[in-house]
Amino acid sequence: MNAFQLVLTDEEKRFCKDLIRYVIAHHLGQAEGPKPALSSETLNMELGAFVTLKRQGRLRGCIGNVVGNGPLVSTIERMAGAAAFEDPRFPPLTSEELDDLDIEVSVLGPITPCPDPELIEIGRHGLYIRKSLHSGLLLPQVATEWGWGRETFLDQTCVKAGLPKGSWRKSKVEIWWFEAVIF
Repeated sequence: MNAFQLVLTDEEKRFCKDLIRYVIAHHLGQAEGPKPALSSETLNMELGAFVTLKRQGRLRGCIGNVVGNGPLVSTIERMAGAAAFEDPRFPPLTSEELDDLDIEVSVLGPITPCPDPELIEIGRHGLYIRKSLHSGLLLPQVATEWGWGRETFLDQTCVKAGLPKGSWRKSKVEIWWFEAVIF
Protein backbone atom coordinates (compact mmCIF):
# COMPACT_ATOMS: atom_id res chain seq x y z
CA MET A 1 0.00 0.00 0.00
CA ASN A 2 1.33 3.42 -0.89
CA ALA A 3 1.85 5.82 1.97
CA PHE A 4 -0.68 8.62 2.32
CA GLN A 5 1.28 11.69 1.20
CA LEU A 6 -0.89 14.61 2.37
CA VAL A 7 1.06 17.47 3.93
CA LEU A 8 -0.63 20.11 6.07
CA THR A 9 1.30 23.24 6.97
CA ASP A 10 1.66 24.35 10.58
CA GLU A 11 -0.67 27.25 9.74
CA GLU A 12 -3.33 24.84 8.41
CA LYS A 13 -3.03 22.63 11.49
CA ARG A 14 -3.31 25.63 13.85
CA PHE A 15 -6.30 26.90 11.89
CA CYS A 16 -8.09 23.52 12.13
CA LYS A 17 -7.65 23.39 15.90
CA ASP A 18 -8.71 27.04 16.27
CA LEU A 19 -11.79 26.34 14.15
CA ILE A 20 -12.71 23.30 16.29
CA ARG A 21 -12.34 25.29 19.50
CA TYR A 22 -14.41 28.12 17.99
CA VAL A 23 -17.22 25.78 16.85
CA ILE A 24 -17.47 24.25 20.32
CA ALA A 25 -17.27 27.62 22.11
CA HIS A 26 -19.88 29.09 19.74
CA HIS A 27 -22.27 26.24 20.52
CA LEU A 28 -21.73 26.90 24.23
CA GLY A 29 -22.29 30.65 23.77
CA GLN A 30 -18.66 31.48 24.58
CA ALA A 31 -17.17 32.26 21.16
CA GLU A 32 -15.33 35.54 20.84
CA GLY A 33 -14.80 37.30 17.54
CA PRO A 34 -15.50 36.01 14.05
CA LYS A 35 -15.14 32.39 13.01
CA PRO A 36 -11.55 31.64 11.95
CA ALA A 37 -11.05 31.55 8.20
CA LEU A 38 -8.25 30.22 6.01
CA SER A 39 -8.34 29.18 2.39
CA SER A 40 -5.92 26.66 0.99
CA GLU A 41 -5.86 23.96 -1.64
CA THR A 42 -5.47 21.28 1.04
CA LEU A 43 -8.39 22.52 3.15
CA ASN A 44 -10.59 22.42 0.05
CA MET A 45 -9.75 18.79 -0.77
CA GLU A 46 -12.50 16.23 -0.27
CA LEU A 47 -11.05 14.05 2.50
CA GLY A 48 -12.43 12.18 5.49
CA ALA A 49 -11.54 13.39 8.97
CA PHE A 50 -12.08 12.58 12.63
CA VAL A 51 -12.07 15.02 15.52
CA THR A 52 -10.98 13.51 18.84
CA LEU A 53 -11.52 15.38 22.10
CA LYS A 54 -9.74 14.42 25.29
CA ARG A 55 -9.96 15.90 28.76
CA GLN A 56 -7.34 15.12 31.40
CA GLY A 57 -5.97 12.40 29.12
CA ARG A 58 -9.31 10.63 28.76
CA LEU A 59 -11.46 10.36 25.68
CA ARG A 60 -14.33 12.87 25.77
CA GLY A 61 -15.65 12.52 22.22
CA CYS A 62 -14.61 11.26 18.80
CA ILE A 63 -16.65 11.49 15.63
CA GLY A 64 -15.64 11.51 11.99
CA ASN A 65 -16.39 10.78 8.38
CA VAL A 66 -14.39 7.98 6.78
CA VAL A 67 -14.63 9.57 3.34
CA GLY A 68 -14.87 13.19 2.31
CA ASN A 69 -18.22 14.79 1.71
CA GLY A 70 -17.28 18.31 0.68
CA PRO A 71 -14.19 20.34 1.56
CA LEU A 72 -11.97 19.09 4.40
CA VAL A 73 -12.54 22.33 6.33
CA SER A 74 -16.32 21.73 6.28
CA THR A 75 -15.90 18.14 7.41
CA ILE A 76 -13.70 19.23 10.32
CA GLU A 77 -16.20 21.90 11.32
CA ARG A 78 -19.11 19.40 11.31
CA MET A 79 -17.12 16.75 13.17
CA ALA A 80 -16.09 19.27 15.85
CA GLY A 81 -19.71 19.83 16.82
CA ALA A 82 -20.53 16.14 16.56
CA ALA A 83 -17.57 15.05 18.74
CA ALA A 84 -18.44 17.62 21.41
CA PHE A 85 -22.21 17.27 21.48
CA GLU A 86 -23.36 14.15 19.63
CA ASP A 87 -21.04 11.27 20.57
CA PRO A 88 -23.53 8.79 22.08
CA ARG A 89 -20.91 7.48 24.51
CA PHE A 90 -20.74 10.79 26.39
CA PRO A 91 -23.03 13.56 27.61
CA PRO A 92 -22.76 16.82 25.65
CA LEU A 93 -19.67 18.88 26.48
CA THR A 94 -20.18 21.67 29.03
CA SER A 95 -18.73 25.16 29.31
CA GLU A 96 -16.66 24.07 32.32
CA GLU A 97 -14.81 21.49 30.22
CA LEU A 98 -13.79 23.77 27.35
CA ASP A 99 -10.52 25.09 28.79
CA ASP A 100 -9.23 21.59 29.64
CA LEU A 101 -9.93 20.19 26.19
CA ASP A 102 -7.16 18.60 24.11
CA ILE A 103 -7.97 18.41 20.39
CA GLU A 104 -6.65 15.89 17.90
CA VAL A 105 -7.47 15.80 14.20
CA SER A 106 -7.03 12.78 11.94
CA VAL A 107 -7.26 13.46 8.20
CA LEU A 108 -7.88 10.17 6.45
CA GLY A 109 -6.40 8.91 3.25
CA PRO A 110 -8.28 6.55 0.94
CA ILE A 111 -9.90 3.52 2.56
CA THR A 112 -9.31 0.31 0.63
CA PRO A 113 -9.72 -3.44 1.21
CA CYS A 114 -6.79 -4.88 3.16
CA PRO A 115 -5.26 -7.64 1.00
CA ASP A 116 -3.64 -9.45 3.94
CA PRO A 117 -3.93 -8.76 7.70
CA GLU A 118 -0.23 -9.64 8.05
CA LEU A 119 0.57 -6.39 6.19
CA ILE A 120 -1.08 -4.17 8.82
CA GLU A 121 1.47 -1.91 10.52
CA ILE A 122 0.72 -0.64 14.02
CA GLY A 123 0.77 3.16 14.12
CA ARG A 124 0.51 3.43 10.34
CA HIS A 125 -2.80 1.81 9.46
CA GLY A 126 -6.29 2.38 10.77
CA LEU A 127 -8.86 -0.37 10.43
CA TYR A 128 -12.49 -0.66 9.46
CA ILE A 129 -14.12 -4.06 9.88
CA ARG A 130 -17.55 -4.91 8.52
CA LYS A 131 -19.83 -7.94 8.52
CA SER A 132 -23.44 -7.56 7.51
CA LEU A 133 -24.92 -4.73 9.64
CA HIS A 134 -21.95 -4.69 12.04
CA SER A 135 -19.05 -2.31 11.49
CA GLY A 136 -16.34 -0.69 13.56
CA LEU A 137 -13.43 1.64 12.94
CA LEU A 138 -10.30 2.37 14.94
CA LEU A 139 -7.86 5.12 13.99
CA PRO A 140 -4.14 4.30 13.54
CA GLN A 141 -3.12 5.94 16.83
CA VAL A 142 -5.45 3.79 18.96
CA ALA A 143 -3.29 0.66 18.74
CA THR A 144 -0.18 2.67 19.59
CA GLU A 145 -1.85 4.41 22.56
CA TRP A 146 -2.97 1.08 24.01
CA GLY A 147 0.23 -0.82 23.19
CA TRP A 148 -1.58 -3.38 21.05
CA GLY A 149 -0.03 -5.74 18.55
CA ARG A 150 -1.59 -6.51 15.18
CA GLU A 151 -3.92 -9.32 16.31
CA THR A 152 -5.16 -7.39 19.34
CA PHE A 153 -5.81 -4.38 17.10
CA LEU A 154 -7.85 -6.57 14.75
CA ASP A 155 -9.69 -8.16 17.70
CA GLN A 156 -10.49 -4.77 19.25
CA THR A 157 -11.79 -3.44 15.92
CA CYS A 158 -14.09 -6.48 15.82
CA VAL A 159 -15.28 -5.69 19.36
CA LYS A 160 -15.94 -2.08 18.30
CA ALA A 161 -18.07 -3.51 15.47
CA GLY A 162 -20.05 -5.63 17.93
CA LEU A 163 -18.42 -8.83 16.72
CA PRO A 164 -16.60 -11.46 18.78
CA LYS A 165 -12.80 -11.31 18.98
CA GLY A 166 -11.22 -13.32 16.18
CA SER A 167 -14.06 -12.58 13.76
CA TRP A 168 -11.55 -10.96 11.41
CA ARG A 169 -10.33 -14.46 10.56
CA LYS A 170 -13.74 -15.43 9.08
CA SER A 171 -14.31 -15.31 5.33
CA LYS A 172 -17.48 -13.16 5.47
CA VAL A 173 -15.77 -10.37 7.44
CA GLU A 174 -14.39 -7.47 5.41
CA ILE A 175 -11.18 -5.76 6.59
CA TRP A 176 -10.45 -2.30 5.21
CA TRP A 177 -7.43 -0.14 5.98
CA PHE A 178 -6.34 3.44 5.65
CA GLU A 179 -3.63 5.86 6.70
CA ALA A 180 -4.05 9.26 8.31
CA VAL A 181 -2.28 12.50 9.02
CA ILE A 182 -2.70 13.04 12.76
CA PHE A 183 -2.08 16.30 14.61
